[in-house]
Amino acid sequence: MSEKINDKTVFSLLEVTKSIQNTLSDRYKSSFWVKAEMNKLNFYKHSGHCYPELVEKKDGKVIALLKSYLWKDDYFRINAKFIDTLHEPLKDGIKILFLAKITFDPAHGLSLWIMDIDPGYTLGDLEREKQETVRQLRNEGIFDKNKTLNLPLLPQRIAIISVETSKGYADFSKVIGTNSWGYKFFWHLFPSLLQGDNAVNSMIEQLDRIKKVRHHFDVVAIIRGGGGDVGLSCFNSYQLSKAIALFPIPVITGIGHATNETVTEMISFSNAITPTKLAEYLLQKFHNFSIPVQNAKKKIFERTVRLLSEEKMKFAAEVKLFRSVTDNILISNNNDIKTSKTNIVKGVTVFCNMKKMMISRLKEKLQLQSLLMTKNTLTEMTGIEKNVANMSPANVLKRGYSITLLNGKSVTDISQVKEGDLLKTIVHEGNIVSIVNSTNKNNKQ
Repeated sequence: MSEKINDKTVFSLLEVTKSIQNTLSDRYKSSFWVKAEMNKLNFYKHSGHCYPELVEKKDGKVIALLKSYLWKDDYFRINAKFIDTLHEPLKDGIKILFLAKITFDPAHGLSLWIMDIDPGYTLGDLEREKQETVRQLRNEGIFDKNKTLNLPLLPQRIAIISVETSKGYADFSKVIGTNSWGYKFFWHLFPSLLQGDNAVNSMIEQLDRIKKVRHHFDVVAIIRGGGGDVGLSCFNSYQLSKAIALFPIPVITGIGHATNETVTEMISFSNAITPTKLAEYLLQKFHNFSIPVQNAKKKIFERTVRLLSEEKMKFAAEVKLFRSVTDNILISNNNDIKTSKTNIVKGVTVFCNMKKMMISRLKEKLQLQSLLMTKNTLTEMTGIEKNVANMSPANVLKRGYSITLLNGKSVTDISQVKEGDLLKTIVHEGNIVSIVNSTNKNNKQ
């Protein structure tokens, strides 16, 4: 009950909350459907109860916030419906349409008692988000942009966006890393969140990192190990889808689910329903190159063997013909050589005989000429001897000539002699010694 304090009517807090409780109970007697975003599920394992935090947002800002509770039995019933319809349990960050009653407790305040949740609304909301993203991308003309890029003939270098502990990533790595054909791949993991409120920003950040080193990679692979539509909602994000559509190298996806395609899968260069299938897609690229190469190798080998066999047969025929022609040529040339040899011997014999006759005649001629030359030479020498004898000093002196010597040398010029010189004159029968009294030089006319 209220009381008076300093002439003021004062109510206790309990009285106020009880009044609010009674008013709300009278005003909100029936349940009603509410749509909101379940920001946090707040599930408590020890009790099995949930205390969801409900919000409404506008332009990214919270404009309404209210607490709620979901009792254990209701939670397990509703959660089973979600798993059956969406293949995902109740979780944070989804929009829900729920049946609720307003309750007020003096100790815990105002809350909504969630009695039921329609999983079809959540599924429809995801589909609406998906279609809106598709519409925006098509209006901007970038929906098929990543598909127009050229995938290398052999995409060996792979940038992978995934969770390191993901089974899908493990399956993908195993398939391409241990393939029985020995195809070699290089891949590098860029770890990222793949679900939840931060998944979109996380994946976009990794795409930005890859873009900076894109020259090291041929393709980007986004790999997730499976899940229902709720868990895949991030892959319908406009921001993520736009980043993939505008990415400068091909983006392929293996998100791992069997429901409708997400926008990320629609706009990617190529997609597969599982990481394993995505790995097989890359291996098939190698097959597409390898099989024609192997067939060409086989054809080249077979044709080479055939050509070698044909050329071997041609060569054997040519060798046989060559030997036959060569033998004939050798026989013909041997005959020609023998004939030439006989002719040469005959010609040399005739030539030698002719030369012998010429030499014999020449010898006779030389002998006659030698005798005649010797006779003439003897006659000339006899004449010379006579002339020499006639010119000897003794014979000259006999003919009345004399020789005058001055100091042992013959005097040939009057200028050699002067008055008083002692001269020696040699005549046929002896010597005359005289002293020069005078000299007289003859005048030339």
